[in-house]
Amino acid sequence: MFAATYGRVSTGGQENEATIENQFMAIKEYADKKDLVLVKEYRDEGWSGTILARPSLDELRIDAKNKKWEAVIIYDPDRLARKYSYQELIIDELQEAGVQVLFVTTPPVKDDSDRLLMGVKGLFAEYERAKIAERFRLGKLRKARDGKLVTGNAPYGYQYIPRQAKKDGKYKIIPSEAEVVKMIFSWVGEEGLTIRAVVRRLYEMGIPPKKSKKPVWNTSTLVTLLRNQTYIGIAHFNKSLAVVPINPLKHEKYKKYKKTSRRMKPLEDWVPIPVPAIIDKKLFEKVRVQLKMNYELTTRNKKNDYLLAGLVYCVCGRRRTGEGPMQGKHLYYRCTDRIYSHPLPPKCRERGTNARIADILVWRGVYELMTSPKLLNQQIQQWIGKKQVKAEDSGESAEQLKLEIEKLKTEEDRYVKAYGAEIINSEQLEEALNDLKSRRAVLERQVGVLESQKRTTDDVLMPSEEQVEKFSHKARLVFENLSFTPKQAIMRKVVDTIIATQRQVRVHGYLPIEEIQNVKFQSEGRNSWVTKCR
Repeated sequence: MFAATYGRVSTGGQENEATIENQFMAIKEYADKKDLVLVKEYRDEGWSGTILARPSLDELRIDAKNKKWEAVIIYDPDRLARKYSYQELIIDELQEAGVQVLFVTTPPVKDDSDRLLMGVKGLFAEYERAKIAERFRLGKLRKARDGKLVTGNAPYGYQYIPRQAKKDGKYKIIPSEAEVVKMIFSWVGEEGLTIRAVVRRLYEMGIPPKKSKKPVWNTSTLVTLLRNQTYIGIAHFNKSLAVVPINPLKHEKYKKYKKTSRRMKPLEDWVPIPVPAIIDKKLFEKVRVQLKMNYELTTRNKKNDYLLAGLVYCVCGRRRTGEGPMQGKHLYYRCTDRIYSHPLPPKCRERGTNARIADILVWRGVYELMTSPKLLNQQIQQWIGKKQVKAEDSGESAEQLKLEIEKLKTEEDRYVKAYGAEIINSEQLEEALNDLKSRRAVLERQVGVLESQKRTTDDVLMPSEEQVEKFSHKARLVFENLSFTPKQAIMRKVVDTIIATQRQVRVHGYLPIEEIQNVKFQSEGRNSWVTKCR
């Protein structure tokens, strides 16, 4: 029997200790005892067992469906996943694909009692992980309350000295970086410079940030630095909580850490830890006041009406944001590349898009579409045509799968006849039939999904020409007197993205035509005081 192997470790320490190699060594010994031929190895190093989307695990699941091997060997169920529900999900999926799942530390499941024992073991693995996490949290909290540093990530201006012998870890001031910190606080607190002015001055002086690849300081980095109380001699533990980001900046398929964002905890939960100070508290308070004043007085806080705000992108891929030079006399959508590149020259050379002209043109296009029965009917017919093509493709795929199912049924009959002719024994018959039934069950589920998609397409009720005419007439009456806010709400409903240059605006979006027959701009045939009030 051909078999694959899978191993996982969750931390860098485990990687350095080569614990994953220990897993594969035990797996190889197990395979030798069972006379299994190992054909492929899958390993996820540095991946938590609470995350299901792992690159090697996904590759294993795809290969299992493609029948590249007959079994997979894993050292322990908790290497597959730390959550019992995840373990069951993956094991069921592999078994449905006709793959045998073997564990070195756990015997194969033969009956309900074995399945129960494996489930209990999975729950214990989940409990063990929660217990370890809680033990670490309490240990760090106790250490912080004793006035000892917990984290090894020192802010700019400090170096973390790890624990040696009986001496606890501590922060040591780096003189060269400390001078830069003092200059930054002085520029803002004494001279009243803005954050962007500080960025420019640091760049001109040739002072790069500590970790960034660019030779330019980020504005958010400087704001965090100027608000960090570590520089006045008070570091804090338990300030924030790791959470899953609501609007992540990156959308990778595989993420080793889900909780990449931070949420601040209440002030009473913070644990102060004394550290060496770089600046005095008086200057720190002056900087805090100046930052607040800079924010309140900045001209960029003046609001202008941008109908396409949040929808416009540049051809380089970055967003375009509204900007009003000369106190809003001229309004433009400008590429944000110049903001991220500051004070370096921007990489994108595209000019600004006139916001007033772009707003008028795009609104006119949306207005003409939603008030024209001819254009609406054209879009409906186009949408129906695409749905029909998709339904036909689904029907053809379903028919092909049904042919495969018939072949499997024929193969089952052959095995039964072979058993009747005493060519194979009962164990061989049972093994063959179980494999064929599992493969047939997978195909039947796929057929069910495809046929349900086709039924969904056939059941969609399209608006009639009379309904479209009525809708467009009402839209024409309402659109003529709309204020800015409802206009913007409509734009965000029907427009997906807008790619803009100085000379061209290209709009991508859709009108939810399934909802046309349900849209009503006013009440009809009702005598209700609530309706009259509204």
